Amino acid sequence: MEQGILTVQCDSRRGIVAAISTYLSEAGCNITDSAQFDDKETGQFFTRIAFDSEKGTTTSTLDEGFAAVAEPFGMTYAFHDSKSRMKVLIMVSKFGHCLHDLLFRWRIGALPMDIVGVISNHLEYQKEVVNHDIPFHYIKVRPETKAEAEAQMMRIVEDTGAELVVLARYMQVLSDDLCRKMSGRIINIHHSFLPSFKGANPYKQAYHRGVKLIGATSHYVTADLDEGPIIEQDIARVTHAQSAADYVAIGRDVESQVLARAVHAHIYQRVFQNGDKTVVFPASPGSFAPEPPT
Repeated sequence: MEQGILTVQCDSRRGIVAAISTYLSEAGCNITDSAQFDDKETGQFFTRIAFDSEKGTTTSTLDEGFAAVAEPFGMTYAFHDSKSRMKVLIMVSKFGHCLHDLLFRWRIGALPMDIVGVISNHLEYQKEVVNHDIPFHYIKVRPETKAEAEAQMMRIVEDTGAELVVLARYMQVLSDDLCRKMSGRIINIHHSFLPSFKGANPYKQAYHRGVKLIGATSHYVTADLDEGPIIEQDIARVTHAQSAADYVAIGRDVESQVLARAVHAHIYQRVFQNGDKTVVFPASPGSFAPEPPT
């Protein structure tokens, strides 16, 4: 039995859900999970539908036939094979907590993706990455070689067929040109102290100001630094009894969890960009406990 996901975005109007469900039913598909959202402010409609193709109809065949359904509604749509793993490229600098967390979740099957490589401007994690049988690419970045370094990164993206780039605390600002080329395909993570505490040691700055909430934000990367559409956020409470080092440790945990949840949402086709915001649908039953990677 083929399993698939259909994602649709279009202007909101009567009959969309009926047209989609009728098509899937007539094609021999049983809907197993469905989520939808009608944005009253923008007039946009979003839906994500998981289904079993009980007649074995492939997602490519379904995609071809769906064009006639989509055209009257002006739908932007895609069919996704549930068994197909998204190709993901990870980028990291010296802070390795998010990288370690992603590798662990990937190894146990909690993030069913193909990690096609890790790029870093430092060598700290080369051995660990290679020990996971994942290609490691060391690309040193200096102001005078930034354009050359980014060109090398794009070659790796193209050569590996990477569909998503995850900035797991990659501490280099990407150029506007690269952000445009990879629009909707780069996810970043950072602490949520901005704009109050910028620059070096934001957790130490927060400690000295007596901050009581430590948070993290994961978002799509755009040319506006740290201002792309938000996918996932979370917080942890702290008190006067915590030290500056505690703030850092707690922050690492929050960042790792938030980034992992954002990646999970993206690879399961649960995120839709909606202007400067996102629509993020809940996970389908069973998607947190898939088979381990082969």
